[in-house]
Amino acid sequence: MGSETSGQLRRVLGLGFGLAVSVGGTIGVGILRTPGLIAEQFQSPFAILLLWIAGGIYTLLGASCLTELGVMLPEAGGFYAYVRRAFGNTAGFTVGWTDWLMYCSILGYLSIAIAEFVGTLGLVPGDAVRFLGIAILVGIVLLQWLGIRVSSRFQEVTTLLKCIAFLALIGMCLLVRAREDALAGAASSITINGVVIALQAIVITYGGWQSPLYFMEEDRDPARNLPRTMILGVLSVIGIYLLVNIALLRVLPMSELAGATLPAADAARIIAGAQGRSFITILSVLSLVPLLNAVMMMGTRIVFALGRDRLFWSRTSTVNAGGTPDVAMLLTTAIALGLIATGTFQRLIAMTSFFLMVNYCLCCIALIVLRRREPDLRRLYRAWGYPWSVWIVMIGAVIFLIAMLIGDLVNGLAALGLLAVGLIGSALFVRQATPT
Repeated sequence: MGSETSGQLRRVLGLGFGLAVSVGGTIGVGILRTPGLIAEQFQSPFAILLLWIAGGIYTLLGASCLTELGVMLPEAGGFYAYVRRAFGNTAGFTVGWTDWLMYCSILGYLSIAIAEFVGTLGLVPGDAVRFLGIAILVGIVLLQWLGIRVSSRFQEVTTLLKCIAFLALIGMCLLVRAREDALAGAASSITINGVVIALQAIVITYGGWQSPLYFMEEDRDPARNLPRTMILGVLSVIGIYLLVNIALLRVLPMSELAGATLPAADAARIIAGAQGRSFITILSVLSLVPLLNAVMMMGTRIVFALGRDRLFWSRTSTVNAGGTPDVAMLLTTAIALGLIATGTFQRLIAMTSFFLMVNYCLCCIALIVLRRREPDLRRLYRAWGYPWSVWIVMIGAVIFLIAMLIGDLVNGLAALGLLAVGLIGSALFVRQATPT
């Protein structure tokens, strides 16, 4: 590794990559599954679309709040960088630890999911799925080892293919003649629990919009590109999600849509027969590949930033000639492979939304703290409607966390346990850290 440098990322990324990682890091299989869950709670097309719009607006407010932090502190590491600036090394390490572990578990989940979808196409035997998942993950590592230019271009191309495939699905649904009973809503009682369940699912499906924040040191002009990347990226996702829901509502009667495990496959089967399910399987693979690439890049940047700040093994801050934090990537991959081998990624996946919301909430508090404590920091972008917008986002995150603890106490407590492990682990590294 003689061509390594320490702490020097290459500033080569632009608006195209930002949009690709925002959209590619958000849209996945969730939008192919979630509409059935939402329709089960609200059997009214108007109410369903209104909920997706509400979730999108909430996401836009969050994107605007964190864009202020990203432009003000254009550093690698995402959430970790903002919490560390506001609250110090211990809080920063804990957020970085949980965020990194979350992405390691997502790497395991995505690798196996892609392999399973490929297996359903009959391309590999069932007993080879786990090995294929590992091979897919290793393939992403080899791709990123070639450097940031190669991996960023791969992100752009695969995200474009993903969007084309989704638009093809939407087009097929909209071109087919609508069934007379498809848009008819069924009478249903709306409950607070139903609203919470639906909004939780929608917010999780919108998760990933924060992806551009992890690459601020590699963006050629973060102050100019990040606001456009975050806002246009979220707006693009909102548009696609609404179109997918409209398309499904046009093809499937509410009685079939409500509670459907994979409504997109049901709609495709109606339109294209037996080949429809294969189309959705291919679409699922196209959805997950750029997501896998983005998650690997983000996880790598977190542990890179921790290492550079002496809050973790310092060797993780080395960068190869192509601009990839190589040791950080290898360590991230090793953890992900260990989670695949033991199957523990499945438990961690159940905790990811908890980690995301905790870190999301802490970033909102960090925005308030930094506004008050460091008013002279250069802020080339300011959050819309501050302070009301940040309070809305933060209250939503708290409600989400309370609902999860009530509805899934075991995984909620397990997530709190991992947070505690992060706090304990910080004691081992914070003493080595350079001054904040």
